[in-house]
Amino acid sequence: QVQLVESGGGVVQAGGSLRLSCAASGRTFSTMGWFRQAPGKEREFVGAISWSGTSTRYADSVAGRFTISRDIAKNTVYLQMNSLKPEDTASYYCAAGPGVSLYTPDVKTWPYWGQGTQVTVSS
Repeated sequence: QVQLVESGGGVVQAGGSLRLSCAASGRTFSTMGWFRQAPGKEREFVGAISWSGTSTRYADSVAGRFTISRDIAKNTVYLQMNSLKPEDTASYYCAAGPGVSLYTPDVKTWPYWGQGTQVTVSS
């Protein structure tokens, strides 16, 4: 059974940093991604990483501030968030799937999801 479990969310002041983790179990995935959903808004793509970790892709809104990495041995993906802004406040979700790539930002394409972790950035 596939499980994705996020951790690391919390409350941080604007300009601060947080690191989210997503531990996968049940199988490994060549591509894993991060999404977020703010209240009243649709879930949106944040970024994704390839199996080797050498390829990543980010939404324009977070590029240069967020970094995705992965530890293959631990089957874990990380989202390092720096220079956080109040507009980054959202629930953050880890996602994975056998047929996705770095270029599939459509939420409907990703079959496996974690439960989400809340990130709140205060101004």
